[in-house]
Amino acid sequence: MLWSLLKVLVFVAIIAALTLGAGYLMEMGGGAVINMAGLEFTLSPLQIILGLVILLVALWVVLKLLSLLVAILKFINGDETAISRYFSKNRERKGYQALSEGMMALASGDGSAAMSKAAKAEKYLGKPELTNLLTAQAAEMAGDTQKAEETYKKLVKDEATRFIGVRGIMKQKLADGDTDTALQLAERAFALKPKHEETQDILLKLQAQGSDWSGARKTLAAKLKSGTLPRDVHKRREAVLALSQAAGVLDDGNDIEAREAAIEANRLSPDLIPAAVMAARSYIEQDKKRYAVRVLKKAWDVQPHPELAATFAEIEPDETPVDRIKRFEKLTKAKADHPETKMLNAELNIAAEDFPAARRALGDLVETAPDARSLTIMAAIERGEGSSDAVVKGWLARALNAPRGPQWVCDACNHIHAEWEPVCGNCASFDTLSWKSPPMAQIAAPTGVAMLPLIVGALEDNSSTETDETPLAEEVEVVEAEVVDVAEDAVETKA
Repeated sequence: MLWSLLKVLVFVAIIAALTLGAGYLMEMGGGAVINMAGLEFTLSPLQIILGLVILLVALWVVLKLLSLLVAILKFINGDETAISRYFSKNRERKGYQALSEGMMALASGDGSAAMSKAAKAEKYLGKPELTNLLTAQAAEMAGDTQKAEETYKKLVKDEATRFIGVRGIMKQKLADGDTDTALQLAERAFALKPKHEETQDILLKLQAQGSDWSGARKTLAAKLKSGTLPRDVHKRREAVLALSQAAGVLDDGNDIEAREAAIEANRLSPDLIPAAVMAARSYIEQDKKRYAVRVLKKAWDVQPHPELAATFAEIEPDETPVDRIKRFEKLTKAKADHPETKMLNAELNIAAEDFPAARRALGDLVETAPDARSLTIMAAIERGEGSSDAVVKGWLARALNAPRGPQWVCDACNHIHAEWEPVCGNCASFDTLSWKSPPMAQIAAPTGVAMLPLIVGALEDNSSTETDETPLAEEVEVVEAEVVDVAEDAVETKA
């Protein structure tokens, strides 16, 4: 109502201004004299203004007639749409202007205005391949998902816009959590445009989530072929997929195929810890111990890890603790100053009940980089050397509040995993787990500390020997019991 009143007032003001201007020109003296072909014309100022306006209108009409004449000549010359294009130029101009305004509204975040401009552009242009995309994106921005899906389905029917329609519906299904339908649409979009990087990534992620390792390897190969993935990254991810496929085959009971897949995964990426562990165990099953040592040593040289050490111990399960210390020198000499190496050597010496050597092996780790495991090892050393309960409990109390040390952490969302997985269980990212310390200090759970995992082999024989000292297996049980007691005391104190 107010806008209509304002328009009326503006119109009245313009008419009044023109009337005043015309009256002023009529009262103004002077003018212009034109001599032409013996005739003389005297024009007043108002007549001069009107004459100029008429001249401009006549010039515009002449130009339009010339354009029409050109269109007729083109039509006669064989251009069947020349005349129709001439009469539709104005509509096209309005249509493209509405389309441009709709795109600007979309870029500015005004979904409703963009939808309105898209409808106007479709009215003038009649080109749904241009306006439907704007309508669909504007409807998504405005929250009208039903309208967006209907428009994307229209795009699917046109061969030129089919990929855009499939991709749009796929993203809607992903937003709704319908991963099964999204996977089917991603496969269809990938078939339409195999080199589209975003589609490749979405398809690979969905295949990995669905444990379709064979399909994921094909998609990964397509990414390498299209040049959207560096070759070194491809090798790493191909190894991850091969390892995952090997685990799946192993679950199905096919040991031979799983063994071959694990070895292949280790060949592709020797530094992938789970692949090295699985490959080494497959070699151990085949009694190829030398190959197992080589695989584990190569992985250890890149990233020392407790599971590598545990697998290395499985190569000779019946050896004595002293023999085990000597054999482990092949593994630990490359990374002698690494915290994992120090803790491993300390555990090996504790297994041999050489507690002073265990203390020397641990060094100053409990002061420079303490974590729950190193502090628990220190508690075991103190117990083995006969320290008082107060001293042991002091170390255990520190272990309760210390960081847990390196763990499998997702690089994308920092979620912590108990075991390595190809896909993050929190954010569903593929191949993002790294063995590292979490960004935030984690409090160690008292029963979660992996205490002395390498105490295997000949310890049973040692425990049966009657000595004045407490057997080592009992020492471990005492230490773990102390951890639980300290935890319970801490809970009661907080309560």
